[in-house]
Amino acid sequence: MSNGPRRPASIFSGFVLLLFGVLFLLRNVRGDLGIGHIFATWWPLLLILWGLVKLYERMAAQRQGTTAPRTISAGEVFLVLGLLSLVGLIVLKEKVPGIVVNDEELHGILGNRYTFDVNVPPKAVPPNARIAVRATRGDITIRAEDTAEVRVTATKRVNAWSESEAEHLAAPVTVVIEQTADGFDVHPQGVESESGRVGMDIEVRVPMKAVVSARNQRGDIQVTGVAGSVTVNNQRGDVEIRDSADVSVDMNRGDLKVSDTKGNVRISGRGGEVEVLNATGSMTLNGEFFGPIRAEKISKGVRFVSQRTDLTVSQLSGRLETASGNLELVDAPGNVTLRTHSKDISMENVGGKVQIENRGGNIELRFSQQPKDDISVTNENAGLTLTLPSSANFELLADSHSGEIDSEFSGGGLKHAEDDKGNSHLEGKVGVRGPRITLKTTYGPITIRKLS
Repeated sequence: MSNGPRRPASIFSGFVLLLFGVLFLLRNVRGDLGIGHIFATWWPLLLILWGLVKLYERMAAQRQGTTAPRTISAGEVFLVLGLLSLVGLIVLKEKVPGIVVNDEELHGILGNRYTFDVNVPPKAVPPNARIAVRATRGDITIRAEDTAEVRVTATKRVNAWSESEAEHLAAPVTVVIEQTADGFDVHPQGVESESGRVGMDIEVRVPMKAVVSARNQRGDIQVTGVAGSVTVNNQRGDVEIRDSADVSVDMNRGDLKVSDTKGNVRISGRGGEVEVLNATGSMTLNGEFFGPIRAEKISKGVRFVSQRTDLTVSQLSGRLETASGNLELVDAPGNVTLRTHSKDISMENVGGKVQIENRGGNIELRFSQQPKDDISVTNENAGLTLTLPSSANFELLADSHSGEIDSEFSGGGLKHAEDDKGNSHLEGKVGVRGPRITLKTTYGPITIRKLS
């Protein structure tokens, strides 16, 4: 006996899974993508999509003479609520540090935390030895001292429901100092196989002239006072390096702070906040770091390359900061070259040649003294403002497509023209023997001011 036409399944669940899957994928690829902000603004689109799918299914069922799917099924409601709950947990983790930061804290909710000290005999090493420190879960701290040996202190952290269980899990875990072909290797044993229930914080004392490397999977890394070079690879956790020589850092997630280095600083990978202060060498930043990014007093300049920005500053006696669509540069005695987009740019007191290409963000340049070299600025879909000393000498070529040009400098040496399409042109000389200034923008004004 037939029970009538079978009710077809709704396609809404597939649309929702596709939508959320794309969103989560974008979040993994783009660390600056804020899911909370997206849902706070665009959540009504989910209701609109729901309604459109249901309307389409009903109309399709009428055309085909079949039974339409249920208007709203319990499964769809639970699916939406479950995915929204997942989004809420992600947003809570992003906005409230410490709620669930890592696996160890998550296990702390399910069990108790027990700690055990580890005794490691010191090992004599040459003053300039190569020392590598590795860990999987836990913090690494490396301090340089006036010594000729490696000294290690460590603390095992175990999540378990009872002390006896914790002791059983911690028993096989220890730290060893092994001599290798080119140096010495400090690393834990037995912690990798415990699926995150056992972590270890390691503190290592090394000779001041040692060459140091540190590698960690989950946990912070701190290095202080190493006169030799420092190399750090950290997959998930913050990194801080102070008072060292050449520094090289590769990271995947976390914040970075480097200060008072007697050499070059090289940073690669991806992460959050970056701060580099007082380097006698250069700073190179290559990767996707979502900031804020701050550099201050970098003697041999800054090189910053990402998918969005290509910046070269040959000297930095002041500061560079970029965050949330803004880039600010103050007191750069040398040359500056910048190619970027969707950033509001502010530069003050650049001493050398300036070359800027931008789109989708305003540009403001300010000189408290006579510019010493040529200035070339190209902008799209935004305005441009240049402020110069009232006594400045320069040769100007300014063009604004579909925008106005307003200059506080005037005289017979400048010629201003506009056409019937709204384009503006200003060209000429102010004073004698000044640098050449070229300003071009589209769909935005150009403003040239005298320093007050």
